[in-house]
Amino acid sequence: MIHCKRVYLDAQASDGQRVLVDRLWPRGISKDALALAEWLPDVAPSTALRKSFAHRNEAFDDFRTAYPVN
Repeated sequence: MIHCKRVYLDAQASDGQRVLVDRLWPRGISKDALALAEWLPDVAPSTALRKSFAHRNEAFDDFRTAYPVN
């Protein structure tokens, strides 16, 4: 099962493997501070797509259509 969790929350023993899927490294967090199994920036939405969505709910359908999920 996959669970989404904010990177700024502390890691828990129950988290299992943690994978960061984001093109940008989170601000204010060192790479040593995150208990990550892997960082996959190429799986995240492109910068252009991320900026076009801009966290606007009305743009989500267009975002979902443009973000290829294989």
